[in-house]
Amino acid sequence: MTDDIRLAFAHPSERAAASGDLPYDRISLRDYVVEVEIGAFQQERGHLQRVRFNVVVEVLPQTGPIDDDVDRILSYDRVTEAIGAELRAERINLLETLAARVAERILDEPQAERVFVRIEKLDRGPFSLGVEIVRARDGHKPAGQDHTATPHPRVLFLSDAALESDRLTGWLDSLIALDAPLIVCVGPAPTPAPRATHALAQRRIDLLAIEQNAWVLAARDPRLIVVGSRTELDWAMKNGQTCIWAPSKIMLDAVDGPAAGPADAAALVAWFAGQVEAAELLVIGADAPQAAVPARALPVDATDLR
Repeated sequence: MTDDIRLAFAHPSERAAASGDLPYDRISLRDYVVEVEIGAFQQERGHLQRVRFNVVVEVLPQTGPIDDDVDRILSYDRVTEAIGAELRAERINLLETLAARVAERILDEPQAERVFVRIEKLDRGPFSLGVEIVRARDGHKPAGQDHTATPHPRVLFLSDAALESDRLTGWLDSLIALDAPLIVCVGPAPTPAPRATHALAQRRIDLLAIEQNAWVLAARDPRLIVVGSRTELDWAMKNGQTCIWAPSKIMLDAVDGPAAGPADAAALVAWFAGQVEAAELLVIGADAPQAAVPARALPVDATDLR
């Protein structure tokens, strides 16, 4: 792999000389720089930094005349679109993750046989820091093959009064038995959260106050599992697991985050319901917020949740 990566970014004549029995055509994107928020360190949050992409895609030679038809080739735009799509999908911590996702997306293109991706951070010092990977179509599953679609869940927001209600177990029994996976959401714990003078620090504290309440609820019902990442949520929904949403990771990693802050828990849950394309947002003990999905509110003494 090391030699493949070196040759991918070497002069075309060097790559051609090293070609095996099956020669490939190559298209390349060089020195493509974007500004993005990325990084696992706390000091990288809330700040844009320059990231440089170099991508080489190997394609099988065309059979027959191309006839100057752009539809017969792999367009450069598809490469930049793959990068943009992954940067918009969520905030990413690791260059390794970003490189792998970009490569996977490019390999979804029918012409692509092998792809080399180099990504470098340019603003972390008087040098560049980066990763280089190579991925081949062998073993790659194009989008749509052997893929189980993520179901549309029902999102339930419980007010403090609802959490204290003796009807809680009955509500959960009814909703878990329905035709959609259930994700339960709560507001912050009733104990006042510490106050910080820095807005970003306070945001973290307020999100953790919600997660404290999530863990308190999980301790009351063994069917409920606290989950914080989209990957875990998708797996849980496909496998019949009922979750309680811990909002910190998804909210902080969102490229286009919610306008509401943690203090407005119902509005935050409405944003989340839109992110997971919920079939319905059900609110017990509070008014239904404006949401991109169907939403309805029920009083704390509600009995019929169908």
